[in-house]
Amino acid sequence: MHHELRNKKRGLTEAEARELLERGEFGILSTCDADGQPYGIPLSYCVIDNAVYFHCATEGHKLENIAANSKVSFCVVGNTEVLPDQFATRYESVVVSGKATEVFDTEKQRGLEELLPKYSAGFVAEGLNYIDAAAEQTRVFRISIDAMCGKARR
Repeated sequence: MHHELRNKKRGLTEAEARELLERGEFGILSTCDADGQPYGIPLSYCVIDNAVYFHCATEGHKLENIAANSKVSFCVVGNTEVLPDQFATRYESVVVSGKATEVFDTEKQRGLEELLPKYSAGFVAEGLNYIDAAAEQTRVFRISIDAMCGKARR
């Protein structure tokens, strides 16, 4: 279920939300386990077409949660500035809702390779070697962008 943005004057256009999602440095992946217990974890990511990709180890809490319930939320916060005299904060954020699905083979490789220019632009060749060496210990997931909502106070 997707909710309407309460304060519509703070809403970002779809293009602005997409731009923030693409330039963000990290995001918070939120999942729920089989009992409905929420869990949020920061992670690095990249955007390819209409999906968010992230990599991780072969086991762990978030993977158990995704196996129990593949519906996830992913939040990116951009620039912020506390305005103490106004009791407010300038901010920009985007929230994506979708389904997390593990990817394999060519799509897994592309998801890993797209992280290189974002996080290690000066070390692409070394990054490709690192990807090859760590491929068996790495899983890659795609989050479909089923809904996206951006908000800002500028």
